[in-house]
Amino acid sequence: MARIPTARPVGGARHRAAVLACAGAVCLPLCAGAAVASGFTDGPDSPFWAEPVNRPAKQARIWQERGRDEDAEAVQRIAEQPTAVWMTGEDPREQVERVTEAAERAGRIPLLVAYNIPHRDCGQYSSGGARDAGAYRAWVARAAAGIGERRAWVVLEPDAVAQWATGCLPQEARAGRLGLLAEAVRAFKARRGTSVYIDAGNAGWISDQQLLADALKKAGIADADGFALNVSNFHTTPVTRTYGLQLSDRLGGAHFIIDTSRNGKGPLPPTLPSEGGNEAWCNPPGRALGTPPTTATGDPRIDAFVWIKRPGESDGSCRGAPQAGRWWNEYALGLATASSAPAR
Repeated sequence: MARIPTARPVGGARHRAAVLACAGAVCLPLCAGAAVASGFTDGPDSPFWAEPVNRPAKQARIWQERGRDEDAEAVQRIAEQPTAVWMTGEDPREQVERVTEAAERAGRIPLLVAYNIPHRDCGQYSSGGARDAGAYRAWVARAAAGIGERRAWVVLEPDAVAQWATGCLPQEARAGRLGLLAEAVRAFKARRGTSVYIDAGNAGWISDQQLLADALKKAGIADADGFALNVSNFHTTPVTRTYGLQLSDRLGGAHFIIDTSRNGKGPLPPTLPSEGGNEAWCNPPGRALGTPPTTATGDPRIDAFVWIKRPGESDGSCRGAPQAGRWWNEYALGLATASSAPAR
C-alpha cells in the first residue's frame, strides 16, 4: 500500500536567506526560487535534510508567476519540509551518493527509502521490485555503497513485512522475504553512519501484533534501529503512537518513527463508504498535512516524526489520480490548504 514518491537548508534559514538575497533589489515574488513564507517551519529539533529543488517548490513558483499567490504559499508548506528520498533505478548508487553528499555539506541527515523488494506491493499500484533475491542483494549493496560513511536514515521496504503477514505473496517469495530483509538490515548497518528502520505497516492493518512482532524479529529488528509506522498512510499520531508502543513492548522496547506527512485529519472516516470502499488509503479526499519532521516527539521510544511520503504524490491511479508516485497538483493543494497549522 505504500506508493512510490519520487529534503534544502532547513525552512527558517532558507527563508531568511531569500529575504537577504532580495533586500535592496527588484525581484520576482519568489526571487528566483526563494521560499514563500508559510506557517510550517523547521526548528532546532529537526535534523533532517530537504532537497533544495523539488516538485512542490517548482509548482509554487509556477503558481506565483500566474498570480495564484495563495495557492503558491499553500503548496510551499510541502516544499519547505524535509521529505524522504525514495531510492530508484536498477543501480541507486549515484543517486544515493548525490543525496548523502549534499546532506553532509548542509550538516543534515537525509531520509532514504529502500523500496525494491521482489514482488513489491503484491501486484498492486506500486508493483515491481528486483527480479529475484540475488538482484535485490546487489541493489542493496549498491545503495549502501552510495551512503559510504556518511549519515543517513534508511526506511526499509514499506509494506514488505505487513504484506508477508497478510499472505498475499507467492509461496516462494514469502518463504524467503524475511531473511532477505534481515540481510538488507545488516548490509546497511555495516555503514557506520546509517540508521535503519524496518517498515511495520500501520495501525489499521495487522491486528495480530504478535504475528507482526515475530515477523520483525525474523526480518532483523534486533540489528536495526527500530521500525517505521504509517508510511504513506493517514492514521493520526496518537493512534499510531499507541499501536507503536504496544508493538514495541512485544519487541523488548524497540524504538520507532512515524510518518506524519498526511495524517493531520486522520484516515477517511468509515462513515463515508462511497468515498472509501476497499481503497480508503488511496488518495482519500479531505486529508491534511501532519506534524512537520522533528525529533521532539515527547516519547523516548519514538525517535522522530518524519515525512516519508511526499504529500502531493499520488498513491496510485484511483479517484482520477495519476500513476503512483506522480505529482498531483490538486491533491497537494488540498492537503496544504486543509492544514492551517501542524497537527500532532
